[in-house]
Amino acid sequence: MTTRREQTSNESRELILNAAAELFAEKGYRQTTFHDVAARSGISRGSIPWHFGGKEGLLLAVLERSVARVRDGLTDAPEGEPDFGPFDQGVGAMFALPTTKLFVTLLVEALEPGSPIRDRYVEIHDTLRDHCRRWLERLPLPPGLPVEPLAVALIGAGIGIHQQWLVAPERVDAGAALAVLRALVAGALPPAHD
Repeated sequence: MTTRREQTSNESRELILNAAAELFAEKGYRQTTFHDVAARSGISRGSIPWHFGGKEGLLLAVLERSVARVRDGLTDAPEGEPDFGPFDQGVGAMFALPTTKLFVTLLVEALEPGSPIRDRYVEIHDTLRDHCRRWLERLPLPPGLPVEPLAVALIGAGIGIHQQWLVAPERVDAGAALAVLRALVAGALPPAHD
């Protein structure tokens, strides 16, 4: 049983993580300060290093939680006739996840040599590709169309669409672009036989 003190500590930690995730997505990691996080969360500035050790520890905690949420949000379709539900959920769901803007914003950080978050990005991409691959393995793909590179291409296209939409939402219709991507996949499948 958790004590009131542990409960308060956990609540403070969650408020800090929520504020940091929002700010990292809005301003980027480098531009976000402990002062910003404290002001947004309503938690004292001194509590942040107590919970996370430092700014890098806070960033890693935000990403750990975000990776877990992505993993928890992806489910496989039930056995039976394959449909496009998993495609819509896997690639399309990237637009609905509150963490997606965070992932896009922090991508530049992940590309830096020696980045502490590079491994988290590898894990995020692995999770998305694995989900997509499991779905593709259930489809009657034409011979010679390998599943793994197709999963890479689909996730890459989904991420690219999302990045374009985030930069210029008034110019990019993400829903229409995803519908085209879905149609391309459907067009690669052999016709169904009754």
